[in-house]
Amino acid sequence: MNILLVEDNLTIIKGLTYSFEKNNYNLIAKTSVKETKEYLNLNKDIDLIILDILLPDGNGFSLYEDEIKDLKIPTIFLTAKDDEDYVVKCLETGAEDYITKPFSTKELLARVNKILLRREKRILIKIKDITYNLDKMILFKNKDQIELTPLELKLVNLLFNNLGKVVSRNVILDKIWEWTGNYIDDHTITVYFKRIREKLGTDIIITVKGIGYRIDEE
Repeated sequence: MNILLVEDNLTIIKGLTYSFEKNNYNLIAKTSVKETKEYLNLNKDIDLIILDILLPDGNGFSLYEDEIKDLKIPTIFLTAKDDEDYVVKCLETGAEDYITKPFSTKELLARVNKILLRREKRILIKIKDITYNLDKMILFKNKDQIELTPLELKLVNLLFNNLGKVVSRNVILDKIWEWTGNYIDDHTITVYFKRIREKLGTDIIITVKGIGYRIDEE
């Protein structure tokens, strides 16, 4: 797991680097807005960001809004202020959490663990022996990757993104037109899902007769 720490206090950097590495996290430290922007332009493989609000060349709020928010990387703000308005501002930006200085490293690690575990559960969906990674759009049966055509994968992704809900045949027809520019008939949808089921080898796709398809959570 790669964690980006944006903090200009070298003592905090040194202490957190030691503690996080002991807990099997790779902590990358940057000390300014400029350094962080340069790093994020070249590196997207970040699982979480710990972001100080007061930085030598700017503030964490602006950095989050301008560079981080659209990347959808979970972020914890570090702040020296604990008044209600400041706390609300931290959370209203869309950040996952905040922690006030001085803080316990143990508490920060606990919050990081909680956020990453929650995120992993959202990304990896397991139904019976099928696991789907929403971020990477990769499908596994047990530990073996299932190879689908691009269109089949988009159809599976559509069902997993609407878990527990029926996706109607009309919506599927519209989506296939959007993705391919090709018009298909109702029978072709049936054929597509028959092939997908055969490749999955596990009947997790439920047909709602005359309406559409769905995948239910276990």
